[in-house]
Amino acid sequence: MNIAILGSGGREHALCYKLKQSPKIEKIYCIPGNAGTGFVALNLNIDISNFEEIYKAITKLQIDYVIVGPEQPLVNGIVDFLENKNIKVFGPNKFASKLEGSKAFMKNLCKENNIPTARFATFDSLEGLEDFINNSKVPIVVKADGLAAGKGVAICQTKNDAILEAKEILNGKFKSSRTVVIEEFLKGEELSYFILVNQDEYIFFGSAQDHKRVGEGETGLNTGGMGAYSPAPILNEALENKIKNKIIEPTLKGLKKLGGSYKGILYAGLIICEGEPLLIEYNIRMGDPECQVIMTLLETDLMEIIESVVNNKIKQLKIKWSSEKSMTIVLCANGYPQKYIKNSEIKNLNNIKLNDDDFIFHAGTYEKDKIIFSHGGRVLNITSRSKDFKTSKNRILNILEKIDWKDGFYRKDIGWRLKI
Repeated sequence: MNIAILGSGGREHALCYKLKQSPKIEKIYCIPGNAGTGFVALNLNIDISNFEEIYKAITKLQIDYVIVGPEQPLVNGIVDFLENKNIKVFGPNKFASKLEGSKAFMKNLCKENNIPTARFATFDSLEGLEDFINNSKVPIVVKADGLAAGKGVAICQTKNDAILEAKEILNGKFKSSRTVVIEEFLKGEELSYFILVNQDEYIFFGSAQDHKRVGEGETGLNTGGMGAYSPAPILNEALENKIKNKIIEPTLKGLKKLGGSYKGILYAGLIICEGEPLLIEYNIRMGDPECQVIMTLLETDLMEIIESVVNNKIKQLKIKWSSEKSMTIVLCANGYPQKYIKNSEIKNLNNIKLNDDDFIFHAGTYEKDKIIFSHGGRVLNITSRSKDFKTSKNRILNILEKIDWKDGFYRKDIGWRLKI
């Protein structure tokens, strides 16, 4: 069969890598892809917001399945668009995508279904906003309601900073929404918990822990993710049962009460406070860079998994995982997540020899005349799988030293909770 993956990040390169192993697949297309996906798929230079052009490519190339990587086309309704044309597509529909597309929708769903989360309030204007902030403890979390590429969350240390940040969102700082969500700051350990869902059924699909802040010691601005490791050591059977019973199942039932349903990957971003899980956010797709570590541990044919979800047969799935540990460190362009360097040549990349347990997943890259350049932002994901996290990290750092890219930086403390 022929398949298409929408997206151009490290997540999509990791998906291409895993799908390339499937004997079910003849051709993989990546729309639009990056320099790395070009090694394992055929990149198609199509704007992923142009649904009609995507549909033309699907019919012309006889593509059997479409896998949607990033959140924006899902929130914009690409699944509904393609399903209406009888195209098999992996991902949630527009209604279910509001779990990520609108933080206010997600928080209200929590409120209506007694799902544990931080105390919050939503505002479309200044009315009541300053009073709520002034009656809250610091630090205070200020969130843009809509999508903001991982940059719509600010942890404010003073009430005045929180008011200023909220005003910027109300004044249109992010194009996706002028609604702001204010919530209490929760202390604890973060956990990424993934499931596959079709209709009334769901199945576990990996765990990870990631690092969102740009600076070492969890300092600086929020990013899309600076590194991750899997499986999450914090996850045990007792905690998992709480996650399922208190968060996952009430969420899926809550969507049904609203007349919707979910199909695809659902990623719960959790914080664990004294052994209790609280929901921070939902993502309606694989995380990035969590996908990179999870795909390197997955032993089951990914295409078989995708077919099972799309065709409502996940009860028949038996997913196998490696017993090893995987870690990834993100190499970013200098200046990220603010104004960053673009179009910089990564000179040593093509000379690096990797073994079967080490990977370089591309994100913000492109190729020109057989030379790899950076688009900027998060550029490469150096990933390693081994018997323990310490070995994985040491191998990653060794590869990063060999790349020696003067216009890039990375966090050296990824996995600090592991004390390695």
